[in-house]
Amino acid sequence: MEAATPVTADALYAAREGFFSERANVVAKNAVTASGIRAAARVPEAVGANAMTFDVEVRQGERCHQQHSGRCWMFASLNTMRYRVIHRYNLKTFELSQTYPLFWDKLEKCNWFLANILDTLDEPLDGRLVSYLLSDPICDGGQWDMFRSLVKKYGVVPKDAMPETACSRNTREMDKYLTRYLRGCARRLRESAAAGVSADDLLAMRAEMVDDVYRYLVTCLGEPPARFGVRLRDKDDKLTLSGTYTPQEFFAEAVDMNVDDYVSLISAPTEDKPFGHVYTVSRLGNVVEDGGVRYLNLPVERLKEVAVAQLQDNLPVWFGCDVDQSYLNDEGIMDTAALDVDGLFGFPVEGCLDRAERLDYGESLMTHAMVFEGVNLSADGHPTLWKVENSWGKEHGRDGFDTLSDAWFDEYVYQVVVDRRYLTDEERAVYDTEDAKVLAPWDPMGSLARAR
Repeated sequence: MEAATPVTADALYAAREGFFSERANVVAKNAVTASGIRAAARVPEAVGANAMTFDVEVRQGERCHQQHSGRCWMFASLNTMRYRVIHRYNLKTFELSQTYPLFWDKLEKCNWFLANILDTLDEPLDGRLVSYLLSDPICDGGQWDMFRSLVKKYGVVPKDAMPETACSRNTREMDKYLTRYLRGCARRLRESAAAGVSADDLLAMRAEMVDDVYRYLVTCLGEPPARFGVRLRDKDDKLTLSGTYTPQEFFAEAVDMNVDDYVSLISAPTEDKPFGHVYTVSRLGNVVEDGGVRYLNLPVERLKEVAVAQLQDNLPVWFGCDVDQSYLNDEGIMDTAALDVDGLFGFPVEGCLDRAERLDYGESLMTHAMVFEGVNLSADGHPTLWKVENSWGKEHGRDGFDTLSDAWFDEYVYQVVVDRRYLTDEERAVYDTEDAKVLAPWDPMGSLARAR
């Protein structure tokens, strides 16, 4: 077969004649050039089906806003935790500091990155692995397992104990210069190793680099509090919590959540990941001593079942998805029926790949983490519509909330985090005992939630 086949004048003439011979094509052209693809493909009848009333619903305080940062996974994690504080102390609203875990995540990721550089000294600089490690060593994104590691080591603090800074609200500059520094560190370590510097001296260099990172982060984000005072008043203005705490003490008393009870379930129906087995991702993590990530891969219907069960027990659910697909951003609607892109163009565009094929061919992966806070159920108990707390402020969507259709869940939700008690005995046994298959660092299940 001749691969380098040119586009001919005859082919272009036929394409033009075919296009303008159809009235629908001309109408679509006029609509798209004036308004854009999504506005022209918007289906009002489907939009109307996304009402904000739910059979099962958990409620908490005011919406949070990640600003110009990729901290969605942190906001989603903290939103599941602040829910406990709000209800335990009968608060009108409450927010945990998102700057605090950002500080420690950056520090730990830098240490993790330098460990990977030292572990790959024999790999070629232009090889796929080292190139991948250097491509984005300090991005804002993350996964639930990484947040669990941070909380276990560092605890949490109220927002007023470590408030936002210019660099936490907009992380672009901080990440840019820190990335440059880390790439310089990688060069120094590799060149020093090639020159015969001892392993002990390389480790000493790494320790100095981590110290530099600490000073960099304090400059950008402020110093994390070792102890802080807390005064919480409930809806009736009664003082319900008062004292001085370390971050670990505050987490234990105010949040009181065993994070090790919460497990990550994914649904990736690709041939290389059979359902019912455990997976991890090579080189993915942050806290070195706590290891990397661990997933149990299950059919998407099973993810729905456990998410509904946890919501029915009045607990929100962390989840990860490919947020920009079939999404009406301004209205906060994730629904495959709300956009008819294929009908607009007259051939399969969104429909050209199924869920597994999108993962295999690089079209889809997890990009954003949010929280399920409600669900509608059909007469037979099957979910039909999900209520989503986003982290883009109350001006987004409908008072900061989105809706997610069950059909959209089928296509673009890839991960949920639930208490292990909602798993079957067999699922728990597999998660706890099976040796995880190690996926490549660039596997789509290793993507980090970081939509901003």
